[in-house]
Amino acid sequence: MGARRRPVGTGPADAALMHDDTSTDKRERILEAVLAVLARDGISGVTMRAVAREAEVALGLATYYFEDKDGLVAAALERIADSDAALVEPTPGAEPGEALRVALHRIADPDFLSVPYLALRLQLWSLAGVDERYAAINQAAQRRYLTGLVALLAAARPDLDPGEVERRANDILIVQNGVWLTSVLVPDPDTVARSVARTEAIAFDDGPDSAAARPA
Repeated sequence: MGARRRPVGTGPADAALMHDDTSTDKRERILEAVLAVLARDGISGVTMRAVAREAEVALGLATYYFEDKDGLVAAALERIADSDAALVEPTPGAEPGEALRVALHRIADPDFLSVPYLALRLQLWSLAGVDERYAAINQAAQRRYLTGLVALLAAARPDLDPGEVERRANDILIVQNGVWLTSVLVPDPDTVARSVARTEAIAFDDGPDSAAARPA
């Protein structure tokens, strides 16, 4: 899947990484920990002490890298933004249509459909209403993701005008967010597969149900 990064803090290998300084530096361990605490306990559970305990580092080390809780959470949100942007990076060597299809299928990776990761996504979305700084990071991350998706779609569908490309990208994003939002409640692989197929239809079809056939 090209440059896609595995979701942070959700896989079985992550516990081992916590103890292996050759695999990840201490700052990364702390960011992994804040995401784990956020997914499990929500924003109210994120404290410098709780994160240090989760990362198995001294409290002083956590405060060395991050001045306070707000800075710690902001850095973790930026980390997720980087991971999201990687989802729409083109696959090296793939032709444009295939690169787009690969990107559309990335959200259905089992790592992304795990309960801990979906819980994390819900917490990240909820942060937009907690703090203006968090909201700004979330908004910037969404714009960054959409920019990458628009670029993939424009390359795959040079026949579409820029406005139509943007409309289709927005429609795809809504379906993708719906997959992550509902999968935690309805973990049905067939439903996920149909939703991914729907994003492909939005991208490639020009039939009566496509974005191109709908009124502007």
